[in-house]
Amino acid sequence: MAVLDHIKEEVRKRNPHDAEFIQATDEVLLSLELVAQKHPEYIENGIFERIIEPERQIIFRVPWVDDQGKVQVNRGFRVEFNSAIGPYKGGLRFHPSVNLSIIKFLGFEQCFKNSLTGLPIGGGKGGSDFDPKGKSDGEIMRFCQSFMTELYRHIGPDTDVPAGDIGVGGREVGYLFGQYKRIRNEYNGVLTGKGLTFGGSLARTEATGYGLCYFTEAMLNDKNDSFQDKTVIVSGSGNVAIYAAEKCMQLGGKVVAMSDSNGYVYDPDGIDLALVKEIKEVRRARLKEYVGVKPNAVYTEGCKGIWTCKCDIALPCATQNELDEEAANTLISNGVIAVCEGANMPCTPKAIDAFLAAHVLYGPGKASNAGGVATSALEMSQNSLRLSWTFEEVDARLKGIMENIYHTCADTAKAYDCPDNFMVGANIAGFEKIAKAMMAQGIV
Repeated sequence: MAVLDHIKEEVRKRNPHDAEFIQATDEVLLSLELVAQKHPEYIENGIFERIIEPERQIIFRVPWVDDQGKVQVNRGFRVEFNSAIGPYKGGLRFHPSVNLSIIKFLGFEQCFKNSLTGLPIGGGKGGSDFDPKGKSDGEIMRFCQSFMTELYRHIGPDTDVPAGDIGVGGREVGYLFGQYKRIRNEYNGVLTGKGLTFGGSLARTEATGYGLCYFTEAMLNDKNDSFQDKTVIVSGSGNVAIYAAEKCMQLGGKVVAMSDSNGYVYDPDGIDLALVKEIKEVRRARLKEYVGVKPNAVYTEGCKGIWTCKCDIALPCATQNELDEEAANTLISNGVIAVCEGANMPCTPKAIDAFLAAHVLYGPGKASNAGGVATSALEMSQNSLRLSWTFEEVDARLKGIMENIYHTCADTAKAYDCPDNFMVGANIAGFEKIAKAMMAQGIV
């Protein structure tokens, strides 16, 4: 029996309906077996038991009034997972699929991701089952104001600093910040992803996608390779996907396929990113409209089929568990050399096993998509200093952070006799910093 098996069982017993959370903890605890064998003091001090249990879980009602005058009620969440190395930091997700399991899994992953950045930020996550799609600006404003009317009492610049995530962009962050300021009568850096006119950071919009490519490029460079002349698939067409595609193209890659929740588009000539931005960011329409402008492109209903397109590099940037074992084997058969996650946990455990067995370079999301939260922490620094850095300054810091994350993962994997297993490297490196801080702070 493995040393940490009893903890896995305890997670199942306490969280029987939380499939995503169980999946995330299983993956991390498997890597941490190697640490448990080397560091019995972590077992003696209950570090593993404490790190998988959130410090605080908040669930609350969010009533709001729609444009027809009808009262609607949603559920809000904030899971403050671990504050050993800094204030809780993690996004807010507004999507119908949001439940406690998803928020807990995201918060758990956030702890390790934030640790890997090297910045002093702990892990948390939040959101609501509210769906912004199809809602008016007025409805979204009223929902955000109601949401913040409860959340404000649990957050603060030195306590918990939320950001955006799926369904929470600049518009939503603006409404949330306005309500926080109104209630608290304070102007501080309590939220990140703010507009540039009220404390936001340049390069924050691009950060997760750009950071993903900086990590991938560092991984490829380590093998004497690069994005240059590579064919790339980017799933999704939201913020992360769009800016991952943009940076990929700047680095010499050719993106041939992107998707949304309805289907995917394949363009053998290379995706016209300006057109994708117009469709998704200006029109807020479906990606299907792309083929009306680009006659050589093909649109296919159902987004899962995107992984059948031949590519050298795959960047899953849509949502959790979007890339399964079947898709992984198809990518491997088609000659993929690298898969890096822009979304949180987009590859299933069996897909990851397939990539590792085939010696495909695999970058886990907690490492490869840490650019967003890293730049959010840089926004916190600018707010505290009452300064604004240039785009080039922020981008240079982001690039350095992502390259350091890659090398930390690679070096840690080698130190634990798992060379090129960046999942093990990321899990252990992220854990060790938190564990040391928890040991120093006593049983809290």
